[in-house]
Amino acid sequence: MSCSGFFVCLRPVNLRRFQRAPLLLTAAGFGCLFLLRWLQPDFLTRIENATYDLRVRASAAAHPPVATNLAFVWFDDETIRAVKRGDFGYRFGLYWPRQVYGRVIQELARRGAGLVAFDVVFGELRDDHAVVGLVDNTALESDEYFAHQMRRAGNVVLATTPEVELPDLFRTNAAALGDISTDKDTDGVLRRVKAFRDVPRWHPLLLEVQADPEYGVDLRRARVLPGKLVLPRDGIEDIEIPLDAGGRFDVTDFTAEPPPGMPLKALPFELERRWHLGIVLAAHALGLDLSRAQVDLDGGRITLAGDHGVQRILPVDREGFFFVDWSLTLDHPALLRQPMHQLLAADAARLRGQPVPDEGGWRGRIVVVGSAVAGGNDLTDRGATPLQKDTLLVSKHWNVASSVITGRFVRPLSPGQEVALLTVLTVVVAWLTWRLPVRAGSASVLLLWGGWVGLGFLAHAQSRLWLPLVLPTLALFSIHGLLVTWRVVFEQAERRRVKSVFAKIVSPNVVHELLSAEKLSLGGTHREVTVLFADVRGFTEFTDQAQQRAAQLVRERQLTGADAEACFAEQARDTLATINLYLGVVADAVKQYDGTLDKYIGDCVMAFWGAPTANPRHAASAVHAAIAAQRAIHALNQCRRAGTAPVPAGTPAVAPLALLELGTGLNTGNVTVGLMGSDQHIVNYTVFGREVNLASRLEAVSGRGRIIISAATFAQLQRHDPALAATCVRLADVEVKGIRGAVEIYEVPWQR
Repeated sequence: MSCSGFFVCLRPVNLRRFQRAPLLLTAAGFGCLFLLRWLQPDFLTRIENATYDLRVRASAAAHPPVATNLAFVWFDDETIRAVKRGDFGYRFGLYWPRQVYGRVIQELARRGAGLVAFDVVFGELRDDHAVVGLVDNTALESDEYFAHQMRRAGNVVLATTPEVELPDLFRTNAAALGDISTDKDTDGVLRRVKAFRDVPRWHPLLLEVQADPEYGVDLRRARVLPGKLVLPRDGIEDIEIPLDAGGRFDVTDFTAEPPPGMPLKALPFELERRWHLGIVLAAHALGLDLSRAQVDLDGGRITLAGDHGVQRILPVDREGFFFVDWSLTLDHPALLRQPMHQLLAADAARLRGQPVPDEGGWRGRIVVVGSAVAGGNDLTDRGATPLQKDTLLVSKHWNVASSVITGRFVRPLSPGQEVALLTVLTVVVAWLTWRLPVRAGSASVLLLWGGWVGLGFLAHAQSRLWLPLVLPTLALFSIHGLLVTWRVVFEQAERRRVKSVFAKIVSPNVVHELLSAEKLSLGGTHREVTVLFADVRGFTEFTDQAQQRAAQLVRERQLTGADAEACFAEQARDTLATINLYLGVVADAVKQYDGTLDKYIGDCVMAFWGAPTANPRHAASAVHAAIAAQRAIHALNQCRRAGTAPVPAGTPAVAPLALLELGTGLNTGNVTVGLMGSDQHIVNYTVFGREVNLASRLEAVSGRGRIIISAATFAQLQRHDPALAATCVRLADVEVKGIRGAVEIYEVPWQR
């Protein structure tokens, strides 16, 4: 039987469903990451903040640009002891009368300081200290002396908080007010400040109500409701003050005769915008007009402009917070520093008429006066910052001022930018994981993560850009982990399937090579292979003769019924065992030379070389296999003639051993190769195309005991095994069915 007419149409195995899974896994992973970004759980924020702190400390040694016109005057435990000892002509314990701070203002004014800002809240007047004598033999109360020095200097900024309303004596004599509120994150670290706070300035009549303990009112708890102002009180009925349509109350509800100039209808309060102290300092240095500030919290920006084209844009969140750039550390050479007791000593020396060393460098400086007390009293103002756990919190003011002056701000990514970043990273890591071998993909993802972390540190050090690290890290490793897990599960299943498909059709070393491959490509592909068809000649005649012998045996023995059926069954088993013996010899030769056994087509063997594993010598391997098969068949026939060949089980002793031969055709060319069939039915790894058909036709013209190869196979043989090619014999061209034109063929001699 010849296999030249064999034709089969099979459907390629659909692997697309395995390719959809990584897309779904990637989408699910990205959805979880997006949900985390939206929810912003506290633990992720804490971890991200911790990475930010590391970046702040790492970039501290980079010496970024800072403002050079800032100074710090501090009072510490030594200052407290010096004042208590009376080193400066007066002796006070905690807490000092305001005249002490007034003397600091006076000394800084003598030195030409450009601005003096206090990080101390003077929230009330104190009349418990002696008067202060002036050089003109007049005297002032301590608080009045403090206000007098502020008025003389004209450049003093006082600290405020939303909870404290400064006395008019101080507020009206200060050049400006600055908010010094401290808003720490949930982990207790100060990283951000609020650019401004809109603080209610209550009507004087309501302030009088609050000051009267009989009412028990705290205006900080007041609520404005439709048509009324509610003043809550503990344990007793709330006070409700009617408001008109414009939100005004009737002054006569409080007093029968309003003070002169006070309108009868008034708002209970007016909002007063108080900027952060550091921003106030920078505005003075740059000439920025804070009253003209353009606030766009939804857009994440506050624009500050001055009269000479100077402009600063603060990056803020929706609540008006921005991050402090802690570049100007306490020991930075650009920051002029001096303890307060040295200034008090200089002031006392001047009053005594003693010479004072020239203290240069203070002229035009913006001076922050604050606490450096180690602890143990209300003057202590220390806490954790990204720099260290124990930091003077007063430093936030000059660092904010430095940021505004230099225009150098910490800039986190916007939510939209973060989502875009996560999208890009997710796509990149998914591509790397799915397209590269597992080890190479893992190494690439690790390198990508390291590069991103390094970029995060570099971006902060160079431009104060805050690139997120936690969510990108989760994106990289979670998506990679999901896809690698899927690949392991899926590819293990694929390897089991490969083993089940190929274990019986290729040699063990080819199976091992397939299973060792990082990625398997068993779907349809175009590849150059060499195809072999080997047909067992004489099998049809052998079958006919065997049937005739069985029929003759039935007649001679006069077998009927079950006995006759058993005789014919025995003949069929003998026939099948014989053809299997010959086909097995050919299959062994195919596997010996690492070929792929495609299929058995009756008494024909189809095999190919060059797939599924690449083999640049596929033509030479195929020809050597064909030679080995012919020689093995010849050796088998010799044994059967001599009676030494193995006898198939069930063969009658009277039956002669059949001697069959082999006709072989080979062709080389590009074919389609892949798994055919479906998972529910038989799966076959096969090839098809014109070159396959030509190999089948060459087998048909090969006759008995001959190997016929095409010109393409011969050309490959010349390249990879010229010695074998030199033995080939050119035959006359042949016409074969289904192929246009004459075909150039060669015969390969195989007999030794």
